Amino acid sequence: MGMIQVVLSTVLVFFVIVTIHEWGHYYFAKRAGILVREFAIGFGPKLFSVKRGETRYTLRLIPAGGFVRMAGEDPEIVEVQPGQTVAVRIKDNQVTRIFLDRLDERTGTVRGEVEDVDLERRLSISLLVEGEPERYDVHPQALVIAKGRDTQIAPIDRHFGSKPVGKKAMAIFAGPMMNFILAFVLYAVYAQMVGVPVENPDKLIISSIEEKMPAAGVDLKKGDVVESVNGVKIGADLEQMIDIIGKSPGKPVEMIVNRDGQVHTIKVTPMLNELGVGKVGISASPPMRSATFTETISRAATLMKVSTEFIFESFKMLITGQFKLEDLGGPVRTADMTAEIARKGIVQLTSWTALLSLYLGIFNLLPVPALDGSRLIFLGLEAVRRKPIDPNKESMVHFVGFAMLMLLMLVVTYNDILRLVRGE
Repeated sequence: MGMIQVVLSTVLVFFVIVTIHEWGHYYFAKRAGILVREFAIGFGPKLFSVKRGETRYTLRLIPAGGFVRMAGEDPEIVEVQPGQTVAVRIKDNQVTRIFLDRLDERTGTVRGEVEDVDLERRLSISLLVEGEPERYDVHPQALVIAKGRDTQIAPIDRHFGSKPVGKKAMAIFAGPMMNFILAFVLYAVYAQMVGVPVENPDKLIISSIEEKMPAAGVDLKKGDVVESVNGVKIGADLEQMIDIIGKSPGKPVEMIVNRDGQVHTIKVTPMLNELGVGKVGISASPPMRSATFTETISRAATLMKVSTEFIFESFKMLITGQFKLEDLGGPVRTADMTAEIARKGIVQLTSWTALLSLYLGIFNLLPVPALDGSRLIFLGLEAVRRKPIDPNKESMVHFVGFAMLMLLMLVVTYNDILRLVRGE
């Protein structure tokens, strides 16, 4: 891939896995009748914003995730208070707009002092208009307008907290669920791209050569059939080839390959990788054939299982201290790795995107405050207690968890920047 394609592919990978996660929350919240105020990709200041229907869709500056803001989860930003002077616009005997400022400019409205207002349950507002009390019904989708911004009211039955536990849990779990579905679909696409080995294979074929690796500097080509390595006949034994090369870092290895019926003898010197073994930068596999539908599904399920085990093993190593804090990478490192994999082609990028989507789904289900897993635990407690946890206490727990996650994000991003400066 060219540089522009690599950059676009990297951005697209992050956009897709975050958007599909947030779309899961959004879709099942809407199905439950919850008012979704905002669907955001990223955090921090807004770069782009557009409102469609009841929801505002925003793209924000920090590409470290996203969120779906539902009515009732946070305190409403705009409130109408008794004693406040407002202007209301009425249509079909219902208030459709409540203006809180620039009242002299609001034509076609009724202006008065608020005596009583309930925009959640009774959906009514009482005004003192020219000394006379007037009561008006408020439309369930009325807008409160202040400082050039309109906020739709949220009747109590549109709040997240008013819904049954099952529907709330589904709205929360749907984000990780969509990541799992995306990972499975991508692994299935990967299986179709790669195919499956033919029965009783008798040879290995070089399928790719990494840039800036020893194999890229010698006369090895994609499609070469590996006959032998250091005099040892390889056949279809990939593990044997890896073992011979892995034991020879810094020592020339003689590879005999068959290219279009002609035999070529090539010497390549493996480099020492981060695991302490030799690597020349080639991928090889037996001859492949197209996968059937059943084989595609089976292969996708196997890849999901293997990847899940790998992710949990990584979590275990982190918990047991086998990883140091400085070893952790953040968004910058992940983007760098994604760009590196994108250079290898669409096949490898598809597999990597599936792994990232699976990781995002699993990570969000961890019982860490502010993550979906923690919110599901609170809903589980609500189901057992038959009443919700105090919203203020739950919000405080999630706030502290979010602050800690952001602190960790700063640390790992600092690590990423140091690696870039050091050229690691």
